[in-house]
Amino acid sequence: MKQFLDRIIWNNTVESYLWTIGVVLFVLLLNKIISKYLAALLCRVFNRWMKSYDKQKFTDLIVYPLGTFLVVTVCIVAFYQLRYPDPLKFTLYKYSIQRIILSLAIAVQILAFIWLLLRVIDFIASVLELKANQTPSQGDNQLIVFFRDLIKVIMGVIGVIVVLNQAFNYNVTTLLTGLSIVGAAVALSLRESLENLIASFVIFFDKPFTAGDFIKVQNVAGTVERIGLRSTRVRTADKSYVTVPNKQMVDSILDNVSRRSQIRGELNLMLNLQTPTPKIDELITEIKAYLKTIKEIDAYNVLFSDIRVQAYVVFIEFFTPPVDWNLFTDIRQRINFHILTTMDKLEIRIAAEGKELPILP
Repeated sequence: MKQFLDRIIWNNTVESYLWTIGVVLFVLLLNKIISKYLAALLCRVFNRWMKSYDKQKFTDLIVYPLGTFLVVTVCIVAFYQLRYPDPLKFTLYKYSIQRIILSLAIAVQILAFIWLLLRVIDFIASVLELKANQTPSQGDNQLIVFFRDLIKVIMGVIGVIVVLNQAFNYNVTTLLTGLSIVGAAVALSLRESLENLIASFVIFFDKPFTAGDFIKVQNVAGTVERIGLRSTRVRTADKSYVTVPNKQMVDSILDNVSRRSQIRGELNLMLNLQTPTPKIDELITEIKAYLKTIKEIDAYNVLFSDIRVQAYVVFIEFFTPPVDWNLFTDIRQRINFHILTTMDKLEIRIAAEGKELPILP
């Protein structure tokens, strides 16, 4: 048996091969168990500064990237103990196949570690979001999402640089110098994107609006669903998903309807000139009585505001608290229907543009 184990095949003893294969198989078979055990140890670290969090969610997030990192690392260490066989010592594009395989393995190892860090960032962000949900402001939630995405982008860039340096021995200093020159040229060509990025910081710290606010900017009106690094996503009343560049959100005149102390609605009724004065007075009385029954309306005003060449003008305005925009439009619709019904009952006609319409008998 000893003679068999000491037998040399491709510059390595049979015993070396068996040990290497045994270690790799051991890690592959017990990978999940070892990963969960290491995840439990990390949970204890988090428990020191996070009193309440979902341990199962944390384990589910990191067990696969942690297992991948563990398997790749053990394989690199195990196979590194073997002497490279002579038949496989050839070059490919001026690089030995041994160096290529090792570089690829190290690259996978680093990428698995970056994957693990990104999962940890996702978990920390989810814990902070749970705490932010306990506050009435939605700005905290959006700020967490913003910095989570920003940190993940930075981690991705760092990961690529580390792979180039550690796996492929690329001179990162030369790369960064070249990137600084190229970056200046790119910055000029991507000036608008950089302006949008800067505008996103302005939005997060100045907070002219937050996620969940109903806003009006340029020709867009809707509820803010997400504030990104480059643009803001708005869900309009007809359920369209509109993307507005952050620079326009900062530079344009923006009306944050959700932050109004009151929401105002108005209507100018252009009545036919043949309408008798008593009927106009009765119409005003009916409208006032109806507005009084709507509990969401804080104040209202209905008056015979003007006499024009083509029509009598009845002005109607009402004020509500900063209610949901859908509720406000529903109130305005109910008021419009009631006015039309009352005018039909009183046989009052709307003045036609450019001429008067006779009252039908």
